[in-house]
Amino acid sequence: MNDSLNLVSDLALIFISAGVITLIFKWLKQPLILGYIIAGFLVSPHFGLFPDITSTVAVEQWSQIGIIFLLFAMGLEFSFKKLMKVGSTALITAVTILIGMFATGLIFGKVLHWTNIEAIFLGGILSMSSTTIIIKAFDDLGLRRQPFANVVFGTLIVQDLMAVLLMVLLSTFSVSRHFAGEQMIMGLLKLAFFLILWFLVGIYVIPSFLRRAHNILNDEVLLVISVGMCFGMVAIASYVGFSSALGAFVMGSILAETIESERIDRLIVPIKNIFGAIFFVSVGMMVDPSILILYWKPVLILTALVIVGITFFASSGALISGQPLSIAIRCGFSMPQIGEFAFIIASLGISMGVMRSYIYPIVVAVSVITTFTTPYFIRLAPSASDYLHKHLPKRFLDRINANAAASRNAPSTSDWKSLTRKYAVRVILYSVMLIAITYASGKYFLPYTMEYLMGENGILLKNGPVYFSPVVIKWGCLLLTLAAMSPFLYGLAVNKGNFSSEYQKLWCGSRSNRGILIALIMLRTIIAVGFFVAIFLLYFKITWWITFILAFAAAVFFLISRGSILKFEFLERRFRQNFNEKEELERRRRPITTSVRSKLTGHDIQLHNITVSPNSKYIGKTLREIPFRSKYGVNIAKIVRGHKIINIPPAEEHIYPYDTILAIGTQSQIDAFECVMEAESSARPEQTSPANDVSLESYTLSERSYLTGKPLKKADMRNSGVMLIGLERDGRSIMNPSPDFIFLSGDTVWLVGEHTACEWYCK
Repeated sequence: MNDSLNLVSDLALIFISAGVITLIFKWLKQPLILGYIIAGFLVSPHFGLFPDITSTVAVEQWSQIGIIFLLFAMGLEFSFKKLMKVGSTALITAVTILIGMFATGLIFGKVLHWTNIEAIFLGGILSMSSTTIIIKAFDDLGLRRQPFANVVFGTLIVQDLMAVLLMVLLSTFSVSRHFAGEQMIMGLLKLAFFLILWFLVGIYVIPSFLRRAHNILNDEVLLVISVGMCFGMVAIASYVGFSSALGAFVMGSILAETIESERIDRLIVPIKNIFGAIFFVSVGMMVDPSILILYWKPVLILTALVIVGITFFASSGALISGQPLSIAIRCGFSMPQIGEFAFIIASLGISMGVMRSYIYPIVVAVSVITTFTTPYFIRLAPSASDYLHKHLPKRFLDRINANAAASRNAPSTSDWKSLTRKYAVRVILYSVMLIAITYASGKYFLPYTMEYLMGENGILLKNGPVYFSPVVIKWGCLLLTLAAMSPFLYGLAVNKGNFSSEYQKLWCGSRSNRGILIALIMLRTIIAVGFFVAIFLLYFKITWWITFILAFAAAVFFLISRGSILKFEFLERRFRQNFNEKEELERRRRPITTSVRSKLTGHDIQLHNITVSPNSKYIGKTLREIPFRSKYGVNIAKIVRGHKIINIPPAEEHIYPYDTILAIGTQSQIDAFECVMEAESSARPEQTSPANDVSLESYTLSERSYLTGKPLKKADMRNSGVMLIGLERDGRSIMNPSPDFIFLSGDTVWLVGEHTACEWYCK
């Protein structure tokens, strides 16, 4: 049989075995990922009772494509905005895991009598959870909408970025046998530079392209274009020295900011499932029973370290970052496994000759075992959280709750902090673009232009009536480069941008602020002048006094042009429009849901639109007859019926088929309520609603507030179009309080309704 038919037979064996095993696992209500791994073991050469794969190299290549699609799909659902919202939590959690597990690996590497460098590599191997395995487990268990999922995904992305730096560091150490701080810093700067550059260019170009081509993009064309963009970014990432998984995730995150993101996500799902199945089957194929028998002790020790260590450090990191105990525990119980980066780091150590070859199958065995245990630990997390709530000391729980409440209710940033943050973002973003243009001009544009317009051996090439000399070519390239740089030089040195309001407040607020503000202006100008002079130095060898004259002239020009009408603000407007386009569309379609959800960030409260099925047992009943609060614990804030919108519906309002209900509650409460309201999926399209004045309001009660000292049943809020969602008292969240509950001064209440009505009850 030729090679092409061998590949077909291998794929047939993979999919048939995976299909049969996953059917059994689906029937047993077990995670499908475990079925894929078992199917891989059955068709591997290590089992022997069934036909086995003939070309493991081809299967490995297909599994790498599976990783690409898994990370691409993850990027589509976890955009840069979501990463920024959980940024500090994700960073703290990932760093805690890295430090804790790296130290644990060093210690137990010596316990296992491995060499010093093997112990160092072991620390790196144990520090990285598997992004692909967790994504698949969350998909199988339906947990992507859970509040802790964003924390887990954010931590995984930070870990992936850390893994790139860690591999650079370990490679350097393997060669020189000492950590080179310069290499680590350069690796970090290189990673940050390319991530920012890809993000800026991608957000500026791709949403504009998709918006212009929207009318001619059918599903087939959109799928082809999206996959092409994904693999293009993978190729670029690999070319500059990063992993293919990182490139796929970056492109997914860029496309997540477009209005076509949901459509692309829907089209990618079948391809992701196919190639993802090959990846997890290939993991099962690496299980070698002989290695497990020979090295069972290190396998068990490292498995226990991964499960206990990552669970502890991930939970601790989430708690330190200000997350509630329940979310921290579920985050910790979701991450105790190692995967693709562990394989990469182990392969790196073996290829460089600093690790013995038998360590790789040990790492694979630990990865497979921890992959098996991952779904069960995720399911065990709620029980573990309940157990800890019951048995931990009250003083400890109160401190955790106070820390979480303080994190959620942290005051807004001051004008100085806001100005500094916006200032730094502007300088960094524009500097990255200027560095990229300068590098591209010197590395590619000038050499290729010289080669095209010059003859062989430097002989001038006559092009029509004009002779091109090197000086003329350089000046032409220089002017074109400056033209490309001019919008960014202006944005860096001249334009006040989006921090002008803070600048004016601080300037008018105190004379002592003006010196610092002037210094900030001068610093931006100096950086822009530096880029201006650098491009001249790149093209020509000039003396120091000419350099000084150029710098002085550029500085005077930038300072004088601050009042010029010549502006390049269209670049910023286009970028902001593309970056916020999806969010603005969502706000127009579902104004209440969007505004309320933004205020609930960090709280264990979810909003979800539920379309009522004609088969629901509550059809035709009034809200008073539906135990949505007493039985399910949810609140109903809105009902959309065709073009009719009923905000804060009264108790006598009936429920009809295909009504869209905006339910508010915890994820488990909404899931339970959704099961009875959506007896089967409805094919009706989602209704859009015009803007309205209902919003979620948060107030802290004072001694003079109307609610202070009154029981809930006497407040009569519903008749005024106001609904109580919950409240916080002494760091504790209280949802759906009883009618006899009495409000006290200092309570933070969450109300849904018109702003004036909510304010009347609380002011």
